[in-house]
Amino acid sequence: MSQRNAYKRIRLTLTALLLLVALVVGIVVSRQVFLVPDAADAPPPPELSAINTYVYDEGRPLVDYTLTNEQGETVTNEALKGRWTFAFIGYTYCPDVCPATLAMLRQTGKAIPADLPEPSYLLISADPERDTPQRMEEYLDFFGEDFHGLTGDLETLRELAKSMNAVFAHREDGQGNTLVDHSAHLALLNPEGEMIAVIQPPLKPDNVAKAFGKIYQWAKAKRDLDAS
Repeated sequence: MSQRNAYKRIRLTLTALLLLVALVVGIVVSRQVFLVPDAADAPPPPELSAINTYVYDEGRPLVDYTLTNEQGETVTNEALKGRWTFAFIGYTYCPDVCPATLAMLRQTGKAIPADLPEPSYLLISADPERDTPQRMEEYLDFFGEDFHGLTGDLETLRELAKSMNAVFAHREDGQGNTLVDHSAHLALLNPEGEMIAVIQPPLKPDNVAKAFGKIYQWAKAKRDLDAS
């Protein structure tokens, strides 16, 4: 074989390899463009600041915990999965904010449209010494079967509150009574057990129900896009 023919064959081989590489790159790019949803196409979280609601782009995991529910059962974060939950920090001996919040949530449940999933409502105790499971069950039963509670180790509860952007502190009222100062916002948890939104006071049933509907529809649109 002449040197000229050898060079010609080498050039043809290189050309074929370059065409093959270009084809592979083209296929990859096509898959990215036509088959894989672009992150930029993901719907942005709803803007709900007018009703005191602030939504995260992605769910924020809560701290891992092992606590006791109102029925005396040992539970972990796994118990939060599978449904939407409104969670807040409080205590059963609270004289004002907590019963008002629970009553507001009961009205919220009535305001949520029937075509949306029914959320649960979770009181996380900031006063576990007095908030026994029996006490919490008796207290929460008044508001409805979808109302639940968590109590247990004080530091675990404090860390759980912190992961929901909440705090609490104990003090005496001067007459030997223990009072608990605590955050008053709601944390909305998605079915993965992550915090997806914070709803700040003043809390109104219609606004909370509206926020839930908007966030649910946004989360559903994101999930449908990921599945496509």
